[in-house]
Amino acid sequence: MYRSNFKPGSTRWAVRRSQWRSMGISDEDMLKPKIAVINTSNSLSCCYIHLDEISKKVQESIRAAGGLPFEIRTVAPSDFVTSAGKKARYLMPTRDLIVNEIEVMVEGAVLDGMICLSSCDKTTPAHLMAAARLNVPSLLLTCGYQIGGKCHSEKFVDIDDVYESIGAVETGSMTLEELTDMTESAIQSPGVCAGLGTANSMHIVAEALGMSLSGNSPIWANSRRLREYAQAAGKRIVELVEQNICPRDILTAQAVENAIMTVQAVGGSVNTVRHISAVATEAELPIDVVGLYESLSDKITLLTAVRPNGPYRTEDLDVAGGTPGVLSRLKDSLHLDCLTVNGKTVGENIATVVVKNSEVIRPLDNPISTRPGVAIFRGNMAPEGSIVKLSAVPAELHEFKGPANIFDGEDEAITALGNGKIQRGDVVILRNMGVMGGPGTVFAASFVAALNGAGIAQYVAVVTDGELSGLNRGIVVGQLMPEAAAGGPLAVVRQGETVIIDVDKRRIDVDISALELKQRLSDWQPLQREPDGSWLSQYGQLVQPIAQGAVLGKRKIHNNN
Repeated sequence: MYRSNFKPGSTRWAVRRSQWRSMGISDEDMLKPKIAVINTSNSLSCCYIHLDEISKKVQESIRAAGGLPFEIRTVAPSDFVTSAGKKARYLMPTRDLIVNEIEVMVEGAVLDGMICLSSCDKTTPAHLMAAARLNVPSLLLTCGYQIGGKCHSEKFVDIDDVYESIGAVETGSMTLEELTDMTESAIQSPGVCAGLGTANSMHIVAEALGMSLSGNSPIWANSRRLREYAQAAGKRIVELVEQNICPRDILTAQAVENAIMTVQAVGGSVNTVRHISAVATEAELPIDVVGLYESLSDKITLLTAVRPNGPYRTEDLDVAGGTPGVLSRLKDSLHLDCLTVNGKTVGENIATVVVKNSEVIRPLDNPISTRPGVAIFRGNMAPEGSIVKLSAVPAELHEFKGPANIFDGEDEAITALGNGKIQRGDVVILRNMGVMGGPGTVFAASFVAALNGAGIAQYVAVVTDGELSGLNRGIVVGQLMPEAAAGGPLAVVRQGETVIIDVDKRRIDVDISALELKQRLSDWQPLQREPDGSWLSQYGQLVQPIAQGAVLGKRKIHNNN
């Protein structure tokens, strides 16, 4: 009945039975559906520190439902811890490392299904990608957000405040002692960053896609409700195996559209674009995710103002109705017949949902902004698109024009900020920091946060192909496609040239002639690197363009001719 039940007497049956009997597994248990519990727990980061307890509850529930759980651990990066080495180059490649680890463990052992404990930024998209690739019954349990606290000044702080205060220390408007005080209180529980950054955004995406149980996001990581979801998820994954409901039954083109509309409505992270693109690629869906973000942006308005987009916190969104509340507001635009992992359709899941706070989750006729949360900008600097979190751009800004101030790393840019070498009106370009250029995306996010801490983010624009945080706010154009290292126009912009960011027309252009740009691109040569056998070197040789989600495959360089 199950693919994991091998023929008695065969080599695979005999050697596996020997192993499992030594572990105390009975013959009766060996006939049950075998479920991988993908646990990303480690003690490097508070994002994951609670997952062992959650894993135990999931395993208990799987056993009670008639399944046999096997806990499998994978690599798990934290954007605030694993970013220390190689200028954060390991973060983005680790997403795809997780996917491949899951493939090896689940397919190598021929297990019947999997439940993934998803937490920090890269684990949720990796789990969705693995589910789409393997197409065995799968379910994501999103494991929740952290909360902040009060520092000695009685000011409430969270990790977002700490992150942005680096620039204040760099420019002298805050002391090191004040920053240290903030770090003492900024995190008061396990879980992912408190704001609507990439982690919480991807938790919402997982539910909007139908791959997690309805109401699982956002959720406080230290709550009884999360433990209840762990029990429900353990039971449900066994049912999914019995019913043979697989991820590609759920991850359809219509489900992807639902997820994109949800991101637009909440003002989710810019990084959702690359991650949803990667999920679609792994699911072999013939769709243009970047184009969908572009076309749907005229259809969906911003319905929430959760930090960094506004004053509310993730816990406010949770209490107001969470993802089901947002979906209920969008019901006239959604594909309501899409299947979800609980066996119901999106429409059935939200049929009785009532939003509990209409200020936190606005109705369509009273949005926070008529702009969408995330928009695609094109132009001669980004012919294949770039991404702007419009919900985090000042509402009164219609155009930003200034001289290019170019850096090849954020450390150099942060130093220049502290030395007064970045002026109001500058367009700071951080380039050669994309998935190919790193290789592995290099952090640009800390510089953007430093601008906010220095109090000049509304006067300086940032344009980059590097790694941005979903917590970033300000005039930021990210993920320029093609990236500089792939032969994109960003590679040939020169110091001091005028860059024009037109918010209303959603364009980004450098003020040079088409002929001049064509000539420069024709003369451009990619940086040659000798492979050194490292994971980053392997990644750099295999990673596909960011528009395809930066999944691993045959490397493509943009053709400038």
